[in-house]
Amino acid sequence: MKAVLTRVTRAVVRVDGEIVGEIDGGDTGGILALVGVGRDDGPDSWETMARKIAELRILDGEKSASDVGAPVLVVSQFTLMGATKKGRRPSWTDAAPGEVAEPVIARIVADLRARGLEVAEGRFGAMMDVESVNAGPFTVLVEC
Repeated sequence: MKAVLTRVTRAVVRVDGEIVGEIDGGDTGGILALVGVGRDDGPDSWETMARKIAELRILDGEKSASDVGAPVLVVSQFTLMGATKKGRRPSWTDAAPGEVAEPVIARIVADLRARGLEVAEGRFGAMMDVESVNAGPFTVLVEC
């Protein structure tokens, strides 16, 4: 499992021009989490990813989303699992199929909400327009 976590002041996801998920980080900032689920991920890797999203100290003042109650926008991103070592076309064989990945993303979202965080989501499997205002900019790659 991989995620790109970006500290943002705001982020929004649109599908067919309609806003389906949006966060406003306000003074503390928020986190845009692009999450890719791998075919070979362990059964509990979603728990580690949810913990990392909530607890990594990537917000201003070395705070985490859990520390300051920052909002999180979770967007499923199978393309993070693309292999690019060979040739000019990414291979998607490392990405989990949709029927496996969708419940994993749902578990991550549920875990973050159970921690008391405001969580917005993209729409699984949809062509999404993701817009964000990066703060810093500060972006990290997380692998579980």
